[in-house]
Amino acid sequence: MADSGSSNPLMLGSQQQAGGGSVDPDRMYREFAKGIWKENPVFVQVLGMCPMLAVTNSAINAVAMGAATAFVLVFSSIFVSLLRSFIPKQVRISTYIIIIATFVTVADMALKAAFPVVHKDLGAFISLIVVNCIILGRQEAFASRNRPLYAVADAIGMSIGFAFALLCLGATREILGSGTLFKYPIMGSNFQPWVIMILPPGGFLMLGMILLVFNWAGQTRAKRRHRADGEANAGGEVGSAS
Repeated sequence: MADSGSSNPLMLGSQQQAGGGSVDPDRMYREFAKGIWKENPVFVQVLGMCPMLAVTNSAINAVAMGAATAFVLVFSSIFVSLLRSFIPKQVRISTYIIIIATFVTVADMALKAAFPVVHKDLGAFISLIVVNCIILGRQEAFASRNRPLYAVADAIGMSIGFAFALLCLGATREILGSGTLFKYPIMGSNFQPWVIMILPPGGFLMLGMILLVFNWAGQTRAKRRHRADGEANAGGEVGSAS
């Protein structure tokens, strides 16, 4: 079994060697929450750029891709975590891909049966979930090293973070590029759509703007925390001197 202390660029967040003992609710919450904002797979780790840019020309496509990815990530994490003690280290990546591909096939067939129009719009990008670096990265960095409950919490948090990023980009591009949201007109009859927003260049442009805002918010929050810590330390030094 891999050592949780080994360095890995995909390994973010608190990790520890899988083992016995009771489940820590605080850790469950931390593993769940980190993927939504602090370690968001798109806005922080900048992973999954292929579906992020290719299918987010509408909010419906973004929701469908987010739901399919969440299904695959959660169930793959459960199986990888349950089988982590039985998977030989030499073939672990191949095993992860087989597990992921199984659930991608299920998601692809279910989406095609339930929502054929959306499935047609997404095209081959549903099948390409197999090689989504977010999913494979979480199996290698987290699910294979932790108990199932922690793996599920991590997978759900990362799924919500990824779906949130898809929806932000998809909704913004649809509103500006078509004047609609989930196919419903919201901008009025006088609105002139920015056609570039539903084209590939619009995806790159909007993603860059969202990343700019996200990073600015993170840096602002970090500066405020640093300033507050400095003031607290200064107050403590004054109190000690008096």
